Amino acid sequence: MPIDLTDTTTGAIYEALTDARSRLGGAALGMVLTLVVETDEAAQYDAMRAANDAGREHPSRVLSVITRRPNAESRLDAEIRVGEGGPGETLLLRMYGPLGQHADSVIAPLLVPDVPVVTWWPGRAPSVPSQSPLGALAQRRVTDTASEDQAQHALATLARAYKPGDTDFAWTRLTSWRTLLAATFDVPHPPVLRAEVLAEAANPSGDILAAWLSVRLGIPVRRGVSGGPGITEVSFETESGRIGITRPDGRTATLSRTGEPDRRVALHRRDQAELLAEELRRLEPDDVYAESLEWLFGDHREDDDDGGFTLRGPSTARLAANQAAERQAAGYPADEPAAGHEPSPQDADAAATAAMDADQGETGVESEQEIAES
Repeated sequence: MPIDLTDTTTGAIYEALTDARSRLGGAALGMVLTLVVETDEAAQYDAMRAANDAGREHPSRVLSVITRRPNAESRLDAEIRVGEGGPGETLLLRMYGPLGQHADSVIAPLLVPDVPVVTWWPGRAPSVPSQSPLGALAQRRVTDTASEDQAQHALATLARAYKPGDTDFAWTRLTSWRTLLAATFDVPHPPVLRAEVLAEAANPSGDILAAWLSVRLGIPVRRGVSGGPGITEVSFETESGRIGITRPDGRTATLSRTGEPDRRVALHRRDQAELLAEELRRLEPDDVYAESLEWLFGDHREDDDDGGFTLRGPSTARLAANQAAERQAAGYPADEPAAGHEPSPQDADAAATAAMDADQGETGVESEQEIAES
């Protein structure tokens, strides 16, 4: 049962929260983090539902901050929910008047002691998240540029202001794509000459994916425009033919190679709760995201007339450094390639399947013949 407090104080909120927890018979907190959500009335329902769903995997104290009527007198209203729909605690805090400009001072006493703090902006985010009042409290700051009206402009703004700990759902949405692409090239393959990423015009995930591929493979990558939904195709031109992954419906992709039968891959678009749960699993700075952002808006980018752009590949020295770092991270000497047998095409399919299963727990790869027989 929700507890409503009107024109209240932080002390009264904390006391009511403690009493509610005691009535449920749980004096221990058991929270792994504090999730601060800065949102508005229009988006708070969906944001709280996503936070509660993610809380089943990451028990958290969720502090939702909503500022209202900045010209009104200062007032704090609170709605407290404990043990409803999950193991965590939810506090909906509505701040009126000048009080909304000092939200960090209001919520600081409500943070769970000695656990990380994550701040999430489901909608419009501050131009410099690390310097915003609520962002300064957090070790991890999560934004979602795809929800903004000028998504690509918002992404460029965040790139200029990037600090370790920043991340964006536009990058999180790429995990399944990056897993599949990495598995595709985790076997001997002909040299890759160039690549192309097709996605909706205002899709920041497509932009970052193009930058990630350019940096990791050291090749020019064109970011083209398609009708969507989201990212619809990633293709590579190699010395021996074409490798392509197409996903026209946002659910199932087709992996094709020249001279080989097509394969079907489950690659569905994930919702807010899944994206948030993934971000809460890793609270350390994401260096690969930072590098991709830097490359995306560097001086090697050439914009096209049709709304797309092309990224030139990094220098040979930088590419070699990236590859050496990846070999070291995998446990191999930096100056030696990973040893082992040469995988067969069947090994490649198994690698793709295992990688996707590990990432989403429900993704498989099937041949056209297997689908027809099922």
